[in-house]
Amino acid sequence: MAGIWSEVWTLYLMLAFGTPDPSPTTQEKLHEFRRIFLGLDKCNACIGTSICKKFFKDEIRFERWPTAQSNLSSADVCSYEGNYTDSTAGLRPVVLSHLMSPHLHQISDNSICTSAGKGKSCSIEAVLRATSRFQSWVRSNLLLPSMVKGLVTPMLRCPSQRLLDRIVRRYFEVTDVGSVQMKHFSEKDKLRLLYTLAVNQQPLILQMFPGTEGWPFLRYHGSCGRMMVWAGSKPLRSLFSSPLERRADAAYQLLHITQSLSSNSLQFSLFYTRVSEDMFGTLDDSRVFIVDTSTIGIIDLQEGYPPDEDLLPKHLDVFSCLSGSCVRPPPCKTVRAAQSFILLCKHVINKLIMPNDVQSGLPKEAVSALTICADQSQSDQRIIAAVQTLKDILQTLRPCSALYGYRYPECLYSDRF
Repeated sequence: MAGIWSEVWTLYLMLAFGTPDPSPTTQEKLHEFRRIFLGLDKCNACIGTSICKKFFKDEIRFERWPTAQSNLSSADVCSYEGNYTDSTAGLRPVVLSHLMSPHLHQISDNSICTSAGKGKSCSIEAVLRATSRFQSWVRSNLLLPSMVKGLVTPMLRCPSQRLLDRIVRRYFEVTDVGSVQMKHFSEKDKLRLLYTLAVNQQPLILQMFPGTEGWPFLRYHGSCGRMMVWAGSKPLRSLFSSPLERRADAAYQLLHITQSLSSNSLQFSLFYTRVSEDMFGTLDDSRVFIVDTSTIGIIDLQEGYPPDEDLLPKHLDVFSCLSGSCVRPPPCKTVRAAQSFILLCKHVINKLIMPNDVQSGLPKEAVSALTICADQSQSDQRIIAAVQTLKDILQTLRPCSALYGYRYPECLYSDRF
């Protein structure tokens, strides 16, 4: 057993840091190890292969790994820090993340096999291809609401045709991006998209609403097997012990981001279904981003949403529980206008702005506004008014210096920044 572990650990280090000149046998083992670790052996029950060449050319490296005593595929480890480089750019920090933890992936894979009466070992791709849901995908050149009914990812709770068209048009795991038609999708492309929609919407949200178009999300680099790669950031919690001015700036950004998600030119209202501090991150220029989009719901304000109908048996299948849960989010008609603010103030803003900050110059009105914002018993109108009051106060506390590169030097000349 010790000998096997030694060999695996050697491959593990080679995957992380590269190796100068491996022997053919070692190179073959390393290649197979990478395939399994990335989840390529599970394709096409995977995200895609758009960035695989970068992995196998060692242009994506892992920053650090668990200790040698740790299990290679720890049940709790879902993401890793890494670096991404190529001939046109320097070293860039990235996050390399599985769709879900290895433990949940194993449970999910087992459920696919048992759903077809094949025990715990089978060709999961063959089982998924044989389902009536996937066969409806094969026959259609449009992604229709009926084809995603029963999936539990939050953004599909009340999907409009316009939203589904955007998913297809922005899906860059295929070669020809930009059409709402899926005529250029092969069957494997369709299975990958369906699998991703069923398991974790994160890579799709990052593609649909890219940061380059002003959305508060980090850049999505691509996927390989069941591993997705996006730009790295520092955790928001790293600011919790910072001076008040830094925390006030981050809190202001979070409130502003949340406002912009619900009201934007595309007429898609993006809202939080759950919130934690790990959902957000910050960059070196002090800009705050949403790093975990897996719990964001979407309502189409332009087309509205269909009536919430009871699911028929045909809508509930193996895809309905692949994310590790079979529980659907509440109906879209129950989403409050202030829902995102309530969750944000209750679980995150109160860790950035606290009552004892009054001693450091925080106006008492800010504490009162935060209390109202976090109180779900208050009316939406009162909560939204409290959010605006809190934003106005926090804006006066935001400093103007090179530390805040995302709005410097503009802030020297305009109060808008």
